[in-house]
Amino acid sequence: MSDSGEHPAKVRILLLDEQPLLRYGISAYLNSQPDMVVCGEAGSIPVAQRKIAECSPQLLLTSLRLGAGDTLGFVKTLKAEQPRLLILVYSAFEESIFAERATRAGARGYVMKRAPREELAAAIRDIVKGGIYVSREVALNAFRKSLQRGRKTNRAPRSANVVENLSNREMHIFQLLGSGLGTKQIADSLDLSVKTVESHRENIKHKLHLSSGAELRQRAAQWVAKTFVRKKMFSAAPATREKGN
Repeated sequence: MSDSGEHPAKVRILLLDEQPLLRYGISAYLNSQPDMVVCGEAGSIPVAQRKIAECSPQLLLTSLRLGAGDTLGFVKTLKAEQPRLLILVYSAFEESIFAERATRAGARGYVMKRAPREELAAAIRDIVKGGIYVSREVALNAFRKSLQRGRKTNRAPRSANVVENLSNREMHIFQLLGSGLGTKQIADSLDLSVKTVESHRENIKHKLHLSSGAELRQRAAQWVAKTFVRKKMFSAAPATREKGN
């Protein structure tokens, strides 16, 4: 039997993450898979753009960054330029909100950082075969939403759903507000003017039915704290329980 028969072509993967140690660990794991090879690594979007031209990956595996170097904006632009490039996003951010945003931007899947490493390899294989990868929980939530829309209920949306209605940029600013950043700090972080950030803040207040900046900060801080606690709870769960989900 020839080598080509024993070793079919491997999926070429470009890894984008600003943390070198995390890139090292993920690359080592993916390179240990018989059907995958990391052809390049990047710590920023500009470097990733150069690497895509250099190593011609079949799939881009990228962490989700909120702030300057917006990952969702990059995914959307990249899919318009290279529609055949597959994209998988992994993140520690709220899956129920950001998985849908990532797929709308053009990603073919979303994996949580707390997931077992085997799930990352499984997600890549599913995507390469033409599928879309999200957790069972996200898929069920999407199904429930479709049922609710079909019923055309007149009940007021829950607060969680109101947060989900924020735009990607508004979500970024909401998250940064909840992390304790001021308007000037947020403007510098996102490379925006203070006036633009203030305009986004007003839009967020309107969408969340809040009457003051103090209420906005309190609501944002509560949301960030709730999300952080939820991530800590899941990451502390035994591996056997994660695999059983």
